[in-house]
Amino acid sequence: MANAAAEMDAIYRVQRHIYDASRKYYLLGRDGLIDTLDVPTGGSILEIGCGTGRNLILAARRYPSARLFGIDVSHAMLETASASVARAGLGHRIMLAQADASCLDAQALFGVAGFDRVFVSYALSMIPPWREALVCAFEAVRPGGALHIVDFGEQSGLPSAFRTGLRAWLRKFSVEPRAELEEALRALAGETGAALTFERPFRDYACRVVLRKPSS
Repeated sequence: MANAAAEMDAIYRVQRHIYDASRKYYLLGRDGLIDTLDVPTGGSILEIGCGTGRNLILAARRYPSARLFGIDVSHAMLETASASVARAGLGHRIMLAQADASCLDAQALFGVAGFDRVFVSYALSMIPPWREALVCAFEAVRPGGALHIVDFGEQSGLPSAFRTGLRAWLRKFSVEPRAELEEALRALAGETGAALTFERPFRDYACRVVLRKPSS
């Protein structure tokens, strides 16, 4: 975890202060994901790669009876998240921890074996061992719960010049859209009996995923 944390801290030590203001223009679909979580009353939510805490705060307001948890590998981002959560007066409902998403142990971190909803917002594209992180995220979902993902798509419906420029710019922040994400999700659904919905909104600018775990 130390190497991954150091890399993310190097990228976001300064960027974290303007992250939310700048990312709202191109991290499309985050608010829609939160609106469709449909968390049961008194349910639990885990965000993988919680960054500044922006999404968790919105989710806490959207689902006022839910308990919320967030992990991030970056200590710098968690500092910002902790401060934001405190300012929002949500420290009693949102618990944060530093962890590597590719070897997540929620029970050890939070004393919680599973969550009603787990979501990953524009983070798999930043995690080199993304397949391992995907499996860990799904394992953290309790039976009958769901994993929600929004991330960069392949931009197949957008002009090639835009796509080339976007990819070059994203690489400056160690972001790489996962071309094999749908294939990996379909394999995971097949292995576990989960129900998968995979969409490509905004002309494939993004991908939107719901992977629902069987009740038993």
